[in-house]
Amino acid sequence: MNIALFGGTFDPPHLGHSQIAEVAVEACRLEEIIFLPCHQSPHKAVQPMASGRQRLEMLRLATAEFPWAEVSDWELQRAEPSFSWQTAEHFAALFPQAKLHWLLGEDQWASLDRWARPERLAELLTFIVFPREGRAPQPNPRFRSHFLTGQFPGRATNIRQQIQAGEASAELAPSVAQYIAAQHLYEA
Repeated sequence: MNIALFGGTFDPPHLGHSQIAEVAVEACRLEEIIFLPCHQSPHKAVQPMASGRQRLEMLRLATAEFPWAEVSDWELQRAEPSFSWQTAEHFAALFPQAKLHWLLGEDQWASLDRWARPERLAELLTFIVFPREGRAPQPNPRFRSHFLTGQFPGRATNIRQQIQAGEASAELAPSVAQYIAAQHLYEA
């Protein structure tokens, strides 16, 4: 069984996340992608604007149409900080017969050597890397990897700015946009 973990802040989850996941499912013959919203990314200085519960619900709405998608609150239930190697160990124990992958962007891939316990991540995972902002991922011989190609829409910062300006974002699933409006998220 091929399973990928897709962690992130997802503040908010947008069509780019869905498109990346769809491409990964096809390119890597994945049977399941587990979306894992985190408390706070250790690689970002800004706290999420939406609560963990709200981000979890938005992810459930954003992925509802995908039979291969699962949303997990595992990282949200843990005490901070939650490290990726711990998440990888948890899901490797949960799915001992699976080939486990981690889906991440080029920016995170480029910093992977600086993550906590990168050697443990290398033991447990194959990384599926997507380009970010026109930057193609570069090989790193320390890690097993598969590189996705293409351009993926959406940037959560831009979407939040659009909403704060009172504009609608075409980069959100309609159900997620409705939830954001009902919860008054990201408003000025």
